[in-house]
Parts: sequence; C-alpha cells; structure tokens
Amino acid sequence: MTDRTTPPAQAGGVAPFWGVVLRGRCPRCGEGALFRGLLDVAPACAACGLDLSGHDAGDGPAVAGIFLLGALTVIGAFLVEFRLEPPFWVHLVLWPAFLLPASVVTMRLAKAALVWVQWRHRQGEAGG
Repeated sequence: MTDRTTPPAQAGGVAPFWGVVLRGRCPRCGEGALFRGLLDVAPACAACGLDLSGHDAGDGPAVAGIFLLGALTVIGAFLVEFRLEPPFWVHLVLWPAFLLPASVVTMRLAKAALVWVQWRHRQGEAGG
C-alpha cells in the first residue's frame, strides 16, 4: 500500500470532463479545487501541484452566458408577458433574480470546461 492521498488520474493524466466541469476540480487529478473563490481560477492545484496560472478562459464564459441566458431570458419574458400579463414590477423582480445566479453558474461551468480543454490539448502537445 502506498500513502498516496490523491488517486491517480485516468490513463493519460486527464481527469474526466464532467467531473472537472460539474465539480470544479483540477483537470489533471480531478481532486484539487479548480477555483479560488467564485470565478477565479486557482494558481495551482492543491492536490497534485498542477500550475493553473497559464490557463485563461478569456471571454468565452461570458459569451456563453450572454448567448445562452440572453435567449432564455427573452423567451421567458415573452412567455410571461403574453400569457400571464403581470404588472411591470414582476419583470423587475423575476428576471434579475433568475439572471444573476444563472450567469455565475454558466460562467463557472464554461470556465471549467475551457480550462479542461486547454489542459488536455497542452498536455497532448507536450508529448504525454
């Protein structure tokens, strides 16, 4: 038996995509936290020491949120307005309450996915 606290990643040294994205874990070992705080990528994995400072998702997560949540919000606002005909204040309460948490979740998932893809492709370029 070894004293290993972190189980090894699957063959190829890449953690499963959905485990990284949904749990916000390291793309190499799948154990250490990917995020430091709400949306900041951690500088390094606490479990395996992977340097995450070079993995930048850029504007991709924000664009994903704008397109996805923008379309859902407009469709939802039309449905609520034309089927229920609520007073205007209902829209003022309903849509920010939906958009703010949904934006954070969407950006966090998209950022984790992009970091995973970057790690996978950079690891492949390094020859292993």
